[in-house]
Amino acid sequence: GTGSSILSALQDLFWLSKSKLEKQLQIISVLQWVLTFLIMGIACTLILMYILCTDCWAIAALYLAWLVFDWNTPKKGGRRSQWVRNWAIWRYFRDYFPIRLIKTHNLLTTRNYIFGYHPHGIMGLGAFCNFSTEATGVGKKFPGIRPYLATLAGNFRMPILRDYLMSGGICPVNRDSIDYILSKNGSGNAIIIVVGGAAESLNCTAGKNSVTLKNRKGFVKLALQHGADLVPVYSFGENEVYKQVIFEEGSWGRWVQKKFQKHVGFAPCIFHGRGLFSSNTWGLLPYSKPITTVVGEPITIPQVDNPSQKEVDFYHTMYVDSLVKLFEKYKSKFGLPETEVLEVN
Repeated sequence: GTGSSILSALQDLFWLSKSKLEKQLQIISVLQWVLTFLIMGIACTLILMYILCTDCWAIAALYLAWLVFDWNTPKKGGRRSQWVRNWAIWRYFRDYFPIRLIKTHNLLTTRNYIFGYHPHGIMGLGAFCNFSTEATGVGKKFPGIRPYLATLAGNFRMPILRDYLMSGGICPVNRDSIDYILSKNGSGNAIIIVVGGAAESLNCTAGKNSVTLKNRKGFVKLALQHGADLVPVYSFGENEVYKQVIFEEGSWGRWVQKKFQKHVGFAPCIFHGRGLFSSNTWGLLPYSKPITTVVGEPITIPQVDNPSQKEVDFYHTMYVDSLVKLFEKYKSKFGLPETEVLEVN
C-alpha cells in the first residue's frame, strides 16, 4: 500500500537524479574538449611564461629543457597512453551526441592503412572520439590495428597540449610523421587523415553532404609510396552539430579566411552551437545530434617508390568511387533520403 507507493516514488526520484547527473557529466565532458580544442595551447603557453617570472621558474625551466629533448617525439609515432584513451570521460563524450563507429570489413594486421576521413565538420568530433579514444571500441572492432589521428603540426609546438594530444595517439599531419609510422613502426598502423582539411571546414553546413576531394591527391601518393591500403571513412551527422556562417566566394569574409588558412594553417570559422544551460540559447557546446562513422572496405594499394601522376590519378578515382558507394549504401540507414547525393568538390 502506502509503503510500496513511497518506495516506488523514491526509486523514480533516484533514476531521475541519475539521468540528470549523466546528462551533466556528458555536457562537462564535451565542454572540456571544446575548450581544449580552442584555447588549451595558448593558455598553457601563457601560463608557462608566467611561471617563468615567478619563484617557481625552475619548474617551467625544467619542462622547457625536457621539451627541447623531446621535440621530435611527435614525428616518431608520439607517446600514446591506453590509460588516457580509456578515460571514463570519453564515454560521456560519446553518449552526449551519441557517436557510433560502424565496421564493415576486417583489417589485416600485416598491412598498414591510410583512412580518409570525411567530412571535416567544424571540429572533427567523430574523428577524435572514434580514433583517439576507446569510447566506441575501435581497439576491439579492429584488433591489432593502432590508429593515429593526424592533425595540424602547429599543435605540437604548444607546451602541455602536445603531450595531451600524443597521449590519445594523435600525430602531426606532415611528411616526416607519416613516413615514420608507415615505414619504421612495423605493420598494423592506421593513419586517419581528414582529407578535406581547413578548406572543407569553411563549407560545412547542416543538411549538406559535401567533401573537398577532387584535387586532394597527396594522401594517395603517400599510400602508393608506402604500399598502405586506402580506407574511405564517412561520418554521417558530422556537419549537423554546429551552425556556421558561410561566406560566399569573393566576399571579404572568405578572403580573410583563406589568407588566415594560407599563413596559419587553419581557417577561422564563425559558428555556434547551443548554450551551456539551455539548448535554446547560443553557445560553444555542439548540438546533441547523432554522429555515425562508417569505416569502408580497404582498397589494396601496391608499393611504388616513385608513382607516376597517372598511377596517382587511377587510385584516386578508385578511392572517390569507393567513398561515394559507401555513402550511397548507408545514407538511408542514418536518416538521409534516397535522393541525397554526396557532393565531391
